Formats: sequence, structure tokens, C-alpha cells
Amino acid sequence: MPKLFFTIIWSFCFCSLSLAQAARPNEVRALWVVRTTLTSPEKIRQLVSSAADNGFNTLIVQVRGRGDAYYKSRVEPRAAELKDQPADFDPLAFTIAEARGRGLKIHAWLNTSLLANLDALPTDPTHVYNRHPEWLAVPKPVAAELYRMSPRDPHYRQKIVEWSKANRGELEGIYTGPANPAVKEHIFKIWMDVLKHYPVDGLHFDYVRFASPDFDYSRRSLTQFHEWLKPQLTGAERRELKDKLKENPLAAAETFAPKFADFQRAQVTALVERIYRAVKKRRPQVIVSAAVFANDENAYTRRFQDWRRWLQMGILDVACPMAYSTDTAVFRKHIEVATSTAQAANRRVWAGIGAYRITSESAVEKINVARSLNTEGFILFSYDFTARPSELNPDGAYLERVRRAAF
Repeated sequence: MPKLFFTIIWSFCFCSLSLAQAARPNEVRALWVVRTTLTSPEKIRQLVSSAADNGFNTLIVQVRGRGDAYYKSRVEPRAAELKDQPADFDPLAFTIAEARGRGLKIHAWLNTSLLANLDALPTDPTHVYNRHPEWLAVPKPVAAELYRMSPRDPHYRQKIVEWSKANRGELEGIYTGPANPAVKEHIFKIWMDVLKHYPVDGLHFDYVRFASPDFDYSRRSLTQFHEWLKPQLTGAERRELKDKLKENPLAAAETFAPKFADFQRAQVTALVERIYRAVKKRRPQVIVSAAVFANDENAYTRRFQDWRRWLQMGILDVACPMAYSTDTAVFRKHIEVATSTAQAANRRVWAGIGAYRITSESAVEKINVARSLNTEGFILFSYDFTARPSELNPDGAYLERVRRAAF
């Protein structure tokens, strides 16, 4: 009996040691934190305490959700969800202060192109949705009609919203169009505002893409594409296209569809590059990361999000593939693609794990897969799910179970 006892104890210790060795010394153990957790000091204190107590070391907190601010912005309106808090309550500043005391790093998560929810459209007159309707991304099926309509006409936004609601399978809401120079400038100012006024450890892109292949066919996007395209055409092609455009404002995008797709990707890449270069010039130590579609082909062809190229160009420090599949084999495949690209470019990967879809045991399994693939860390989506009881998390102790098994 004693011999069996010691054999069991030794086996347990050996397995625990092997698990510890599988993790990198400076492994990033992160949580995506949705903005609903930043609406009161009490929620933020609980967040920091829960993360630190359970062995996490990084919080990626959503401070721009839908064209609004969960910080003191000089560019966009304060989030309506903060209306019950004192005017001097600054969720980002408060989170940073609390986290510093527990040794946690804070990355500011900024939604890029997603601007508004379909069922809760902004009412604040200073919100981009209301102030700059000409910045909205336009779906192709209504583009010809809207091309000649003033964006100030109430029907302009109405048409975009109605079509989006009827096709919400792929849409999270209303988007801005990345081809518009004014949109790029606005987003750039948001990033620089946060960078200048908050001692964050990182800045995190999300929704840095198009909503779907149906976008963006706004007048400004089509005009920009035509100017981009002209130098690539022969004289005969330019003359032929000029005649077509008199009848159909979408003629260039339709006739040269592959080039239009290249143009779309180039707009997103240009925005990422400009912001990355500016961040590194001002504060080189700040990490620039991005939540990206884990399926790189889908990201490239349907979202115009060429994140593998961003790694290769060196304009992204960390790719965070949202590998939310419940199937661990699919998860492995997606992370393998990301790590092979990142390692060749001397960049990093933090594996995104969809905790909201799986048990804590499955999350631990995926953490170990990420470690076996030599990622620099992982992120659970999201803290907010793990903090409340649900069918997959009946006792609300998700993070504690992850800590016991993985850390």
C-alpha cells in the first residue's frame, strides 16, 4: 500500500511539473473584458481581484465599444451606460490604478469599424452615427440608390439600418467605411488620445475589418477606388469604364471585383500601419495587438482583414486569433497557421479561446494545445462570462477551475 501511495503521489507531481514546464516563463494569461464590467468601481475591483487571485496577469479591457468612450475621451462621447456614475468616474484610469496594485498589465481594447448596435442606435447628437452619416459603410444592394442621396437625408441611414437588420446573420451592427480618409483620421485620433493620456501596457484592435463582402459601397469608397484603379488601366479601359460609370456608379467595383477586394484590404492595412508606426514612435514599449478572424482565408476573402501580412510587414506585435471553435482539433489548426506566420516574422501569438462556448476543462485542453505550439500566451473570451453562473459555468468559479488545472 505505501509503495502504491508513493507511486500515485510521484505520478501526480510529475504530471504537474510537466504541465508547468509546458508554459513559457513569461506566459501571457489574459482575459478579454467586455465594457459592461467597466460601469462601476465595484465591478472593476471584483474583476481585478478575480483575475489576480486566479493567476491571470493581463486584462484587455474594452474602452471603445460602439463609437463611445469608457474613459475621458477628447474625441468621442462618454458611454451612455455610465450615466449613473459621477462625471469624474474614469473606468480606464480606475482599472489601471486597481490593476497596478495587483501586478496586472492593462491593454486598452478599441473596437475600430463597428459603430452602433442595430437595435440600440445612438441618440447622442455628437455620436459619429448622427454627426457623420457620410462615414457609414454602405451595403452593395442599396448602394446605387444611396449614391445620389444626401447622407443628411434621414432615409440614407434608414436604408442602411433596414438592410442590415434584414441581413443580421453576418452583421453585428452599423460600421464605418475604412476607405474614407476622414474615418481613418478619426480612428487615429482615438488611439493617440488613449496613448497620450493613459499609461497602458498595450493597445488592442478589434473589428479592424469590413463587416462582410457586401461592404463598403459608399460614394466615398467607390470614388476612392476609382482614383486608386485608374493608374492601373489602359487608356481604352479608362474610356470604357468612364462610359459605364455614367449609367452605373458601381461599374468600377463590379468590373474589377478582384482589384476592388485588393483595394478594400489595402484600406484596412494602411490604417493598421499608420497607427502602429505612430504608437511605436511615441511609446515604443507599448504592445500593439489585434483580435483577428482565426480562419485566415475567411479573414482575407470575406472581411478584407489581411492579418498574416500585417505580421509579415511588422506592423503588429501580437496576433490574437479568435479561435472560438469548440473542436480542439480545429482550434489547433487555426493556432498553427498563426504561429507559423508569426514566428517566421519574429512576431507573437496569443491564442484566443472561446470560454463562453466551452467548459473550463475544454478551455484547459486548449491552453495546453496553445502551449505545445509555442504561443506566447492565451486570452479567454470573456471574463464577463466566467464571472457569472451559466449552464457551462454553474458555480461561477470558471477561472478558479482553470487556475487549478492549468497554472
